[in-house]
Amino acid sequence: MKQSFPPHVLRAEYHENPLGLGCARPRLSWKLPSGDGIDQVAWQVRAASTECRLEAEPDLFDTERQEGTESVFVAWPGEVLTSRQRVYWQVRVWLRGQKQPTAWGKVAWFEVALLKRSDWKAKWISYGQDGKHDTPPSPFMRRGFTLPGAPVRARLHASALGLFEFHLNGNAVHPHVVLAPGWTDFRHRVQTMVFDVTSLVHEGANTLGAILGEGWYAGYLSCDGKRQIYGGSPALLAQLEIECADGSTVRIVSDKTWEGRTGPIRSADLYNGEHYDAQLELPGWAEPAQVDNTRNLWQPVYERKWPAGLKPDPRVAEPVGPIQEITPRQVTEPAAGVYLFDLGQNISGWARLRWIGRKGQVITLRFGEMLNADGSLYTANLRTAKATDSYTFGEEGLADWQPRFTFHGFRYVEVSGLGRAPDEETITGIVVHNAMRPTGVFHCSDQRVNQLESNIRWGLRSNFLEIPADCPQRDERLGWAGDIQIFSKTAAFFYDTDAFLTKWMRDLSDGQLADGAFPDIAPTFICGFGNAAWADAGVIVPWMMYRRFGDIEILRENYGAMSAWIGYQEKTSRRGVRPPTVYGDWLALDAVIPQHAPVPTDLVGTAYFARTCGIMTQVAALLGNWVDAQRFKKLHRQVIVAFQKEFVSVNGRVVGDCQTAYLLALAFGLLPEVQRPKAVERLVALIETRGWHLSTGFVGTPLLCPVLSRFGRHDVAMKLLLQDTYPSWLFTVKNGATTMWERWNSYTPDKGFGDVSMNSFNHYAYGAIGEWLVHYVAGMTPGAEAPAYRHIVFRPQPAEGLTSAAAELETPYGRAAINWEVLRGKLKGEVIVPPNTFADFTLGAPGVKYAITLDGRKVKVREGVSGLPSRLSSGHYVFRAL
Repeated sequence: MKQSFPPHVLRAEYHENPLGLGCARPRLSWKLPSGDGIDQVAWQVRAASTECRLEAEPDLFDTERQEGTESVFVAWPGEVLTSRQRVYWQVRVWLRGQKQPTAWGKVAWFEVALLKRSDWKAKWISYGQDGKHDTPPSPFMRRGFTLPGAPVRARLHASALGLFEFHLNGNAVHPHVVLAPGWTDFRHRVQTMVFDVTSLVHEGANTLGAILGEGWYAGYLSCDGKRQIYGGSPALLAQLEIECADGSTVRIVSDKTWEGRTGPIRSADLYNGEHYDAQLELPGWAEPAQVDNTRNLWQPVYERKWPAGLKPDPRVAEPVGPIQEITPRQVTEPAAGVYLFDLGQNISGWARLRWIGRKGQVITLRFGEMLNADGSLYTANLRTAKATDSYTFGEEGLADWQPRFTFHGFRYVEVSGLGRAPDEETITGIVVHNAMRPTGVFHCSDQRVNQLESNIRWGLRSNFLEIPADCPQRDERLGWAGDIQIFSKTAAFFYDTDAFLTKWMRDLSDGQLADGAFPDIAPTFICGFGNAAWADAGVIVPWMMYRRFGDIEILRENYGAMSAWIGYQEKTSRRGVRPPTVYGDWLALDAVIPQHAPVPTDLVGTAYFARTCGIMTQVAALLGNWVDAQRFKKLHRQVIVAFQKEFVSVNGRVVGDCQTAYLLALAFGLLPEVQRPKAVERLVALIETRGWHLSTGFVGTPLLCPVLSRFGRHDVAMKLLLQDTYPSWLFTVKNGATTMWERWNSYTPDKGFGDVSMNSFNHYAYGAIGEWLVHYVAGMTPGAEAPAYRHIVFRPQPAEGLTSAAAELETPYGRAAINWEVLRGKLKGEVIVPPNTFADFTLGAPGVKYAITLDGRKVKVREGVSGLPSRLSSGHYVFRAL
């Protein structure tokens, strides 16, 4: 008999126990305990306004038993919620084969944010000059107040045009949240956040304070040297709401009663760094005792009108935070008094300085990813970004300092001004990015490939900082849509990116033009619109999110924008053929001139037009929009025919006759079935003429190995993976890479560094190979019959060069895993099917017989051959080839 453990990992929308939920009808999710044959057949949810009422008599709702197997993003079964409302909820389920329900799961809760513009009584306030030409000092602002009674609940609702850091009665309000509230298109929306400050307020005198940084709102942004893309001085929005024991409510809001001044942060810029002078520190500036003593040094702030068209948007994604600390593995002295700290890993974040110094002593920190041949710091690829922090001692003694309003992409920290030799503890690397949940792991018998997996993961971590940026180090750091379009599947394996990409899709939609063209970057303010493979992210990314996470709401929310993009392509095409666009197969090595490959950009655009029409056919049907589904289906067929007429010869040659041309045609189903074998043959021949090397760029590379494996040439895909001469993935590993490079030749031993104008050593795009490592090397793929890995396909296919591989994934339903090894010529391994899911199992080599056991009991295999997969329910299985 199955054990009836209760459901666990209860989530409202994307998070466990979220504070500041931005919707009135949150979807609910839960997981079932692992075990053999665990399947849910019914569920029950109850909710109440207090935990006591939940067990006694739920005052919000009790669904009673609801027949159904759904446990991911279950629709809210109660009434519409209101701002500030707190909800406690529980779930229990009935499992197949059991008459009694499980026990009730642990009580979960969530609290709703301020949902309406009218909920905000606070005013936008600023202090000081707008720093039009130079980065000004960061303003400190505060407000003292008296609380008449003991507090029972206190919430700080906050936002900023720029960045904020709050202090209350001398305590940091959010020590694990940095660079808040983040980056959006400030012409359309600004993120709001909520903090529980009940323990920080008290009866009597209190002081609420905030420090502001320019951040993405007013600081330098992008490579054109411009500041203040969205506005001038940063502004604060703060609303502190306190419920007292006597039932009264006290509300403290940002308005002209606040006061401000500057302090020790003399400048802080995301690209250029932060400069801190401890001689100007303001001891106790946010403590009640200091308010009256220093009032003559503070000046009035000024109120600003609420920007027209600006929407307050409760934060969806996990906040940015300090995630990990790294101790340098080596310290060198390339020049007298100049010390280089090597973290051994390229990261995004900053350095914490610990040093005993004298008053007025200035220590300067510069950041870089690589070293020059003479051992000095390489910074040429940073372009105009100064990437420099400095600290000035206010008195003799120990300084333990790190910046607040900047971040860098770096492996090396150059420190000058110390006056004597340091040790490794002088500098600590602080890894900073959005606090997403890690979910997936891959490893195999080749340690070089394992390093590649690490490089992919670190490239993701370094660039998923508020937006999916292209790089974290130079004067760019933009949300290029093409990069995330090709990498999103890999990212969604290694981390739970659902909330993160939901937020970014809003950025992308905010930048969409009235004619339906999506922008190249999001948040958008420069570059173009409607470019193939970049703008197509507006359709491909939401579809990926639905397939990987079961999040149908992302399709509903973006359906209008996705449909408009199809309409734009249709209107601007020539009988289904897209016009030439900007990027093509960006940075392909087949390029005749820099950045331009022989694959025509109109071919790339037409291929993606077909791809997005095919996706929208499925999306429209899924949402019940049957008229649209038929229209998209018809358009999909028309575009395929147009592609074949325009770009495919009668003998099956594709225009451009390069690797990417055939990859697009095969991956997107654009060739007649009869022509596909010859196209695969030609693709392999093109690879062979390169000495079994790739020649693809951003568009072709993600398709390369999956297409080869899918069309029966897994051997060639493996040969490409294990190639370690230029150009290849392992060439970068062999040359010391700890993250993915922007170019295949970002560095070569014979020629040194690549083009400094565009040469990032932390660029995740080519890390899209991670998807193939999991799906084809380990052999675990999301199935087509249900989203969110509710249907899994296990298909291990060992190949020459590897003796083992394994992958694990925490899916929305639970842990899925596969591992296999070849020992003395025999294949054996294990798979784990999560509860409430099902899987198909087969071996990659056609005709190979296999056996499967569950707890030592044989599982029926369909005729014992790999061509007919075995259907598995949840459980832990062992397999072996016969």
